[in-house]
Amino acid sequence: MSSDPASGPPVRRLPSTGLLDARHRPLRDLRISVTDRCNFRCVYCMPKEIFGRDYRFLEHDQLLSFPEIVRVARIAVGLGVRKLRLTGGEPLLRKGIEELIAELAELRTPEGAPLDLALTTNGSALPVKAEALRRAGLQRVTVSVDSLIESRFQAINDVRFPLSRVFDGIAAAEAAGLGPIKVNAVIKRGVNDDEILILAEHFKGTGRTLRFIEYMDVGSSNGWALDDVVPSAEIVRRIDEAHPLDPLPASHPGETAKRWRYRDGSGEIGVISSVTGAFCGSCTRARISAEGKLYTCLFATSGTDLRALLREGTDDTLIAETLAGVWRGRDDHYSELRARGAQADAGPRIEMSYIGG
Repeated sequence: MSSDPASGPPVRRLPSTGLLDARHRPLRDLRISVTDRCNFRCVYCMPKEIFGRDYRFLEHDQLLSFPEIVRVARIAVGLGVRKLRLTGGEPLLRKGIEELIAELAELRTPEGAPLDLALTTNGSALPVKAEALRRAGLQRVTVSVDSLIESRFQAINDVRFPLSRVFDGIAAAEAAGLGPIKVNAVIKRGVNDDEILILAEHFKGTGRTLRFIEYMDVGSSNGWALDDVVPSAEIVRRIDEAHPLDPLPASHPGETAKRWRYRDGSGEIGVISSVTGAFCGSCTRARISAEGKLYTCLFATSGTDLRALLREGTDDTLIAETLAGVWRGRDDHYSELRARGAQADAGPRIEMSYIGG
């Protein structure tokens, strides 16, 4: 293993347009889960009846170490990755996360450009962490806010965490320069779909971009049913009826959210149509789970064990070849299969808490 994981030995690099999967999709985004733990028990992700007091989370030595994460990230950058997103669980629960961010912020593309470095959080620790995260080199954060009704927000996170403290975290992130802030809201019919317009109006004109996410069938613990999904087309229609919207082009290739601009110029919203509008054809994302497995789809049933390679002393070139081989063989298009009513999987899928959103 290299003694300097941020720089390390040179990695044999494929041309930036040369690494394509079986559906001709390049590798551009790497999402890294740094922990499987979370201080919330959101009913659509880590329901308390499964992730209760007796649930056995990964031991610390089962997680990838920071040098291991940086090493994998550096190798992935050599293969075309240009964006890193840290996830969880709740990534701010990982002790010393600022140290990891500082090392990742030092990475450069083969052309010498810095990476896009972001983090998704429930916002609970941002009031005390935001400034240190920005100093370490983090560029942006995305925060989850699924309801503006205090009692409902606490019911969704299921640990009675107050909404006001999440908004304190958003304000702290903005003050630290971790913006523009994106706010994610998972919409589930019969739970919070009556707040679609309320949420839109709350964030309209604030400079914070609200993104509505269709309730997804990630993992096997959230009791997902298609009837619980509110289609993004319905979300856009409801908002457009009150505040006219115009479509916007994608801000970059492979963007998951479809963007809509308020016609009065007061900002935009996004909708992520993981169920009703499959975007598999433009997906450029790979994910590394909390215990170091590489997954090529959010709905995957199996992954490639990178932790074993790292800890067996495998050199960087072989790890790069392994990553490239996995990506070249990637044929994932689960959401497209589901939309056609086809059999899309062959077993339990990996849980959101291991690979983030």
